[in-house]
Amino acid sequence: MHAQVTKARVAGAYRDTQLRSRSPLELVVLLYDGAIRDLTAARQAMVDRDLPKKRQVMSRALAIVSELQSALNMKDGGEVATRLDSLYTYVNGRLLDANMKGDTAGLDEAVGLLATVREAWAQIASQPAAERNVA
Repeated sequence: MHAQVTKARVAGAYRDTQLRSRSPLELVVLLYDGAIRDLTAARQAMVDRDLPKKRQVMSRALAIVSELQSALNMKDGGEVATRLDSLYTYVNGRLLDANMKGDTAGLDEAVGLLATVREAWAQIASQPAAERNVA
């Protein structure tokens, strides 16, 4: 058991180091990746009728969407922040509705919307910092 604990600590430390070395934009992309992964798992859990799994992954996905929304800079973010706020509100509503009704189509829609925005963030994150500041 001691070897398992040591491996878990090493893996955790590695994960922490990986996260700390990421730029804020890369972390946003990772949040989207997590939400999309959890919603995909929630869809499968709905199909499998695995309620504990669905509850777990839906909770994480909702928490990620809430975190993305709460991190918006509404004061300085202009129209982009306003549109993202509306998107996150819509996605949150679709997720809650899909969760209550067991509606996989709602999850699919949310994944599609998040995946589209994720790609935009990934493109921005891949640009050199000097180019991002000009744009």
